[in-house]
Amino acid sequence: MKRQLNKRAMLMPLLLMTVSFCFAARHQNEKWKQPNQTVTSADTTSVTPEYSGPDVTFMDENGNAVSLKSLKGKVVFINFWATWCPPCRHEMPSINKLKQSFTGNDNIVFLMVIIDGNIKKSKAFMKKNKYDLSVYIPNSEIPGNFLGSAIPTTVILARNGDMIARIEGGRDYTSPEITKALNELVQIYQPALLTNK
Repeated sequence: MKRQLNKRAMLMPLLLMTVSFCFAARHQNEKWKQPNQTVTSADTTSVTPEYSGPDVTFMDENGNAVSLKSLKGKVVFINFWATWCPPCRHEMPSINKLKQSFTGNDNIVFLMVIIDGNIKKSKAFMKKNKYDLSVYIPNSEIPGNFLGSAIPTTVILARNGDMIARIEGGRDYTSPEITKALNELVQIYQPALLTNK
């Protein structure tokens, strides 16, 4: 009986996060609908939502700056982590599998942001474990609502930059609920499907 209660207590935060994640994705879909739009498959005109998120900048392993504003129109999955963090290392295989499930989809971006600034060590970690995940370091101040005091922390942004989810602690990102919620977010405002009348 005690073991069943512990299992339920552990699953409850994941369930609540998934429900709120799915609700937020549906809410974004309603929020972005515009009366002068029709869905077609022939027209390649795309309508991109106005960006309303913070203009945070990250630097990749080659020294190139990437701003969240420049990623407008894409779903952004940001994971704050460090190589010395056991829960971070534990969830990394599931993040890698999640990213692989979106291979070839340009409507979602994965940013693995290391908080200790050791990009060389992080890059070696990814290579050693054969993860297809690019590493970044912060290149501007990180908003407090993105990263609190715990890692790993994952932030998921909708196509207009709105925060859809903030997940503290390690997770299994291969769970069907998370994949479904991300797929819904990616489908919202799909380029080449919306045209103006």
